Amino acid sequence: MSLRQRPSRAPSEFEPYNIIPIHNLLADHPSLRFPEVRAVTTALRAVGDLRKPPYCRWEPQMDLLDWLAIFFGFQTDNVRNQREHLVLHLANAQMRLSPPPDNIDALDASVLRKFRRKLLRNYTAWCSYLGKKSNIWISDRTQAASEHRRDLLYVSLYLLVWGESANLRFVPECICFIFHNMAMELNKILEGYIDENTGQPVMPSISGENAFLNCVVKPIYETIRTEVESSKNGTAPHSVWRNYDDINEYFWSKRCFQKLQWPIKLDSTFFVTTGRAGRHVGKTGFVEQRSFWNLFRSFDRLWVMLVLFLQAAIIVAWEGKDYPWQAWKSRYVQVRVLTVFFTWSGLRFLKSLLDAGMQYNLVSRETLGLGVRMVMKSVVAATWILVFGVFYGRIWSQKNADRRWSPEADRRVVTFLEVALVFVLPELLAVALFIIPWIRNFLEETNWRIFYMLSWWFQSRTFVGRGLTEGLVDNIKYTLFWVLVLATKFCFSYFLQIKPMIAPSKVILKETVHYQWYQLFKNSNRLAVVLLWLPVILIYLMDIQIWYSIYSSLVGAAVGLFQHLGEIRNIEQLRLRFQFFASAIQFNLMPEEQLLNSRGMRNKFKDAIHRLKLRYGLGRHRKLESNQVEANKFALIWNEIISIFREEDIISDHEHELLELPQNSWNVRVIRWPCFLLCNELLLALSQAKELVDAPDKWIWYKIRKNEYRRCAVIEAYDSIRHLLLEIIKINTEEHSIMTIFFQEIDHSIQIERFTKTFNMTVLPQLHAQLIKLVQLLNKPKKDPSQVVNILQAVYEIAKRDLFKEKKSIEQLREDGLAPRSPASTQGLLFENAVNLPDPSNETFYRQVRRLHTILTSRDSMHNIPVNLEARRRIAFFSNSLFMNIPHAPQVEKMMAFSVLTPYYSEEVLFGKEQLRMENEDGVSIMYYLQTIYADEWTNFIERMRREGMVKEEELWTTRLRDLRLWASYRGQTLARTVRGMMYYYRALKMLAFLDSASEMDIREGSRELGSMRRDDLEGYSSERSLSSRSLGRTSSSVNLLFKGHEYGTALMKFTYVVACQIYGTQKAKKDPHADEILSLMKDNEALRVAYVDEVSTGRDGKDYYSVLVKYDHQLQKEVEIYRIKLPGPLKLGEGKPENQNHAIIFTRGDAVQTIDMNQDNYFEEALKMRNLLEEFRHNYGIRKPTILGVREHIFTGSVSSLAWFMSAQETSFVTLGQRVLANPLKVRMHYGHPDVFDRFWFLTRGGISKASRVINISEDIFAGFNCTLRGGNVTHHEYIQVGKGRDVGLNQVSMFEAKVSSGNGEQVLSRDVYRLGHRLDFFRMLSFFYTTVGFFFNTMMVILTVYAFLWGRLYLALSGFEDSVLADDTKSNKALVTVLNQQFIIQLGLFTALPMIVENSLEHGFLSAIWDFLTMQLQLSSVFYTFSMGTRAHYFGRTILHGGAKYRATGRGFVVQHKSFAENYRLYARSHFVKAIELGLILIVYASHSPVAGNTFVYIAMTITSWFLVVSWIMTPFVFNPSGFDWLKTVYDFDDFMNWIWYYGSVFAKSEQSWERWWYEEQDHLRTTGLWGKILEIILDLRFFFFQYGIVYQLNIAAGSTSIAVYLLSWIYVFVAFGIYVVIVYARDKYAAKEHIYYRLVQFLVIILVIVVIIALLEFTEFTFIDIFTSLLAFIPTGWGMILIAQVFRPLLQHTILWDSVVSVARLYDIIFGVIVMVPVALLSWLPGFQSMQTRILFNEAFSRGLRIFQIVTGKKSKVDS
Repeated sequence: MSLRQRPSRAPSEFEPYNIIPIHNLLADHPSLRFPEVRAVTTALRAVGDLRKPPYCRWEPQMDLLDWLAIFFGFQTDNVRNQREHLVLHLANAQMRLSPPPDNIDALDASVLRKFRRKLLRNYTAWCSYLGKKSNIWISDRTQAASEHRRDLLYVSLYLLVWGESANLRFVPECICFIFHNMAMELNKILEGYIDENTGQPVMPSISGENAFLNCVVKPIYETIRTEVESSKNGTAPHSVWRNYDDINEYFWSKRCFQKLQWPIKLDSTFFVTTGRAGRHVGKTGFVEQRSFWNLFRSFDRLWVMLVLFLQAAIIVAWEGKDYPWQAWKSRYVQVRVLTVFFTWSGLRFLKSLLDAGMQYNLVSRETLGLGVRMVMKSVVAATWILVFGVFYGRIWSQKNADRRWSPEADRRVVTFLEVALVFVLPELLAVALFIIPWIRNFLEETNWRIFYMLSWWFQSRTFVGRGLTEGLVDNIKYTLFWVLVLATKFCFSYFLQIKPMIAPSKVILKETVHYQWYQLFKNSNRLAVVLLWLPVILIYLMDIQIWYSIYSSLVGAAVGLFQHLGEIRNIEQLRLRFQFFASAIQFNLMPEEQLLNSRGMRNKFKDAIHRLKLRYGLGRHRKLESNQVEANKFALIWNEIISIFREEDIISDHEHELLELPQNSWNVRVIRWPCFLLCNELLLALSQAKELVDAPDKWIWYKIRKNEYRRCAVIEAYDSIRHLLLEIIKINTEEHSIMTIFFQEIDHSIQIERFTKTFNMTVLPQLHAQLIKLVQLLNKPKKDPSQVVNILQAVYEIAKRDLFKEKKSIEQLREDGLAPRSPASTQGLLFENAVNLPDPSNETFYRQVRRLHTILTSRDSMHNIPVNLEARRRIAFFSNSLFMNIPHAPQVEKMMAFSVLTPYYSEEVLFGKEQLRMENEDGVSIMYYLQTIYADEWTNFIERMRREGMVKEEELWTTRLRDLRLWASYRGQTLARTVRGMMYYYRALKMLAFLDSASEMDIREGSRELGSMRRDDLEGYSSERSLSSRSLGRTSSSVNLLFKGHEYGTALMKFTYVVACQIYGTQKAKKDPHADEILSLMKDNEALRVAYVDEVSTGRDGKDYYSVLVKYDHQLQKEVEIYRIKLPGPLKLGEGKPENQNHAIIFTRGDAVQTIDMNQDNYFEEALKMRNLLEEFRHNYGIRKPTILGVREHIFTGSVSSLAWFMSAQETSFVTLGQRVLANPLKVRMHYGHPDVFDRFWFLTRGGISKASRVINISEDIFAGFNCTLRGGNVTHHEYIQVGKGRDVGLNQVSMFEAKVSSGNGEQVLSRDVYRLGHRLDFFRMLSFFYTTVGFFFNTMMVILTVYAFLWGRLYLALSGFEDSVLADDTKSNKALVTVLNQQFIIQLGLFTALPMIVENSLEHGFLSAIWDFLTMQLQLSSVFYTFSMGTRAHYFGRTILHGGAKYRATGRGFVVQHKSFAENYRLYARSHFVKAIELGLILIVYASHSPVAGNTFVYIAMTITSWFLVVSWIMTPFVFNPSGFDWLKTVYDFDDFMNWIWYYGSVFAKSEQSWERWWYEEQDHLRTTGLWGKILEIILDLRFFFFQYGIVYQLNIAAGSTSIAVYLLSWIYVFVAFGIYVVIVYARDKYAAKEHIYYRLVQFLVIILVIVVIIALLEFTEFTFIDIFTSLLAFIPTGWGMILIAQVFRPLLQHTILWDSVVSVARLYDIIFGVIVMVPVALLSWLPGFQSMQTRILFNEAFSRGLRIFQIVTGKKSKVDS
């Protein structure tokens, strides 16, 4: 009906709506049937006697939100959006009330009050923190109607403010400030205040169209924007501009009321941005300074513990006793140990200095108190050092005076201890509060001035981070864990690290050493001792990480066992439990009748007992009989899961039949289990019957009945055969009656238990054989009735002649009705005219025949059904999870509503035709690759297409192209895959809603219909019905056909999916294919919404920005715009992804929001458990309810290559075992992955689900976890539900990902969140927090530093001649070296980091398979890869902390099968790996040639093998894991390509991929942004390269053993001469090479002659030998490199001088040298035969074992079959 024919109705009828058409309650929409929806709408429309706004017509259909909007100037679409938001939420909340309210048509007051408290809890906390009175004028006692309306007004006002705040949603306390003032004005209007100036009733200070946006949001937004612009795209130091957090924390002090006021004063200092000095508000709350000291500042308690223990341990060990307690008896030792207090007070002093040095920016005229505190803290700490010094000196002076430990001296020791006690008082207080956590929470959370004074000294008062202590039980758990870890660590450190080093150190200090070089300072032995100790101390500082990883693996495994993870690992184990599986589904997935007292202890106990019975099949869980409703529900769910497996092509049609639970037909008396459970059972029963020929019925039946499946198989076979025979024989014929009577005989004999007495058991196998023949005949496509007749006659003969034990004559048979009456039909004619085969189109019949055939014949045990590994994993995980502890499911109507939010930018939506066909240089297309990797799924896909009417495979590229593209996209990391996965929630909810409300009749009838239809459905998919259901945009699932219509309404109320396609508007305008794909996704999924930012040009340069939400309207057949909310300016001020999430979050609905990334997937069977998961929000975990529910992930990219497998193994242990331990017992799980479910209203009032400041929040999502913990949230982890996730698969992608994560961690070190967590968490949680976030990366870096320290130390000892002298005196001192060697082996403890992987694997897949996997990984060189990635992490983490320069790296999500060129690998890894590996290699070579120790080959190998392993890994990994990395031809081409790149001089616009010079400049970018300290540190680190020259020059023969400083100074002549020659040649080239080439050659000739003459002269007149030339190269090459690095730091000074060109050319030369060094081993391996095939095997092994023809894939030789 067109619009014109309905003139009577208002046009608002057709205004587009999002989920419910609230504007038109009479519309025909399934959600409107809920009385709750109407109740809320009525409540909103009850404007009553409120004062009507002036200057505006008041329409009768307007409601409270319109009223607010007119007064305060909100946008209309914001009002429409929040109206629906509010209605949906309150209606859902009211549906959940139990017991339901008395008046179902009115909004319940308690629902509203509860919501108001939750929504405004952060606001009330903020008011009480600032000591302001809250502007919510409602007493919680009275319940008048006006109060009800007031509640609604406050809630609506908050939501309207929030909904239009745009980027201010990241500054939650700023929203509190705005709301506080607006609520005040609202109160004045409600209370009828009169304006003093005008005498009129009060009006809000801002009103008019879009007034809120323009007068409130825009000024603050502009401030943030200007600050961001002054950050120079994030490159300026964090300390000079205010980020989101600084803006927010301005509102944590009362000055926001004095300075900003209301209406907002635009001339306030708050709006003055950086630039104009003096007036602007600087940083607030915290200054992010780039420095390594942050690690000490944030986690000072940890470092104090480590340093003090080290000091005490060395003092005790110095005595040289065997055990520490023996040394402890000596009073000397006791007094010396007291020096730890000096160290402690020194560390406190250091910290106070750092605090002052880093945070001085915070001090301004408004915050003088802070400055006072900083100064006082430093003064007090310094005083303590003096106090301890005085008291300690008095002990020794007394002792020395008395010459013994006199009582007086002892008394002074006691005095010292008393002083120390005063010093430690604060720590003792902290311990006391830790033991009684609730007192500490009370002290921190109450806002009394007295507590404020007390805590002022210890930590500055902040709004977040108060009351973080956990309950007592949790405290005890994680304290025990850490006590164990620390005890192990300290024992290990004392006995194996510190003690063995003592004796050698003493020896070395006394030794006189003959140095072989000039000593810069006397007594250098001490330096040698320091170098020996350095690696030991570095390891000492990091090894807690190793112990943590060992213990957390064990604890994680224990927790996993108690959660019943991995009990069903494979299909065999599922078969054992399948009988209880239906009860488990009933118990967990189906709602119980919600009793009123479902919370009591008794019920919990009952529940536990019930679960036990279920899990172990105790109490013979009610067997499912075939007609129970429970069985039918189970069948519906199970079949739906299986048919979705079929839709996804992970099982074939045949497997579908074997796996499904057919509906009951053919009058079978038992439940008909899936065929794969009944395999072989009938044959076993037959053989039992044959063995027990003479046994009585009871005994045989007892034997058979022991196995439930066998019992069912026997009964079903019998019933089916009876039905079949009676079906194919015409009714009312003699033959039919004979058969009927015959079966009656058998039934009768069974009833009176005389079956074995009456019938001959040995005949059964013959009958069995004939019946198999019969069934096989019926299964043939062409059925021959005459053969059927023959078989029936044979069966009849056997039955008549042999079956009865007592032979009967023909007469007797006729009498009994078992033979035909007329003799004519006796011989040969029986059954001839009686057979009537059903029509071939009768699918139901033939399907049952196929099933009967399977039961009669199957001999194999079908352990490999389904064949597909993914299908088996999913079935196993799903069935296992139902035996875990899951909260009970509520009905769908009573469940919590939730939405899913996915940020999307411009990744793949769906692969296009061209993309699938395009071949890479090896001749491999994506399509070919997918067909090979997923061969079985491809076969299933073709089978499905053929069933849907495809004739030739060519059609796939024409008429069925869409199906093909979808099939491929569902196997990549595309948006289509994610959307399909998330829409399973919608399908699952519709089905569960149907099952909740369906009566027994519905289900029974429904399952019958489905049984009859499903097969036709599978046969002819193109039938009318499925076409029509498709056009409605609903997936063609069979259960849909039973729905009554209300299921859609319920599901839409409970679930919505928003994809934030930031640039969808631009894509539409550019006619980008991505836009069409997104539109078609909306078309196919009715619950999908797309939010995007629309840019509209206004005039010349102006642009307006809008947040827009669209959906696809199936009636109008087009995309419609639902809401369009204007933004104050461009969306992206901070990091892109969080900004994108933030703009779309206003369109999400429900109590929870699940954040899903673009690379994720979901499964239907997991979606069924979502409503159980959401119930967790109601349970306490510890002393709080959860605010984030962690969900586990399954990494689905593991099968692509060995590299992807390592990555996914590492990731899997992190997202399962790692997170499990963090959540319980450690209580520090943050938010790492994406599938976590957030408590939506909790987060939207506290700054959203990620943080967005530029650079500092580059790992945006983890900050949501930090923020949550700091604001008193609680994060849990649940493993009974999982989401799929894709990971990077190529080495370069993996490295980019690791680089991004590491630099993100480097930025976190500087952030306020980490600082606050480090100080506000108690000691043990702080440890857990450190070692699982920042500490992990820091310790990785420490491992690498240890290798450096060890090797540089060895080099020093070798070159200085120290080893010579020490070895000459070959007694104790050799022990020193052995000890250090032992230390070095600790580096191999790195292996323990693989432990979590093995443990998690053995928990979920069994111990043996875990060990096997581990060994396979080792053979595929996983340790080489892990060593390499350690280098990546250390490099980027260290560089980010020193110099900054973290940036978002887009890693790409494609398939990686192509070869990466050498130049590309060089660009990526030259600085992070190659140069470092070459440096370490050089040290090892110099050491080998100059150390007396290295003379003994075995000692050298033992000492340096791990270091060599590191060097080889760092150089070779990029080539080992590069497809065709060792192909000789490619290597040759690669080298040419590399040289072209190096020598390319191209234009100014050349990219780093084309020109070496451009790349070289980009690699130094971080030096441009770094501060002064960064530059100084860089120079100090670069000085190490000059040491080579210093050490080696004295070893040259020309030095003739001299140790004078002159030797070193003279050696610099060499450097200058070399540089001079270089300059001369370059000059000659520039001047002569082009025009007068002969001169250029002449210059070259003269130079060569000169060099030769000099060398001859040296050989003749000095001690110079020929070998010196090569040795000196080792000395001078590093010098040159060091000079270049230092020149890079001074680039701003040098760039415009004449020197810079030479620096660039020398640098180019060095890169050529490095390139050649790296190329040599690669070229060698490529040249040797066999390496290439071996490498392919290593890289693609996993895929090989799955029958891959990867070799053809990589070489592109497609096999004949395909061509």
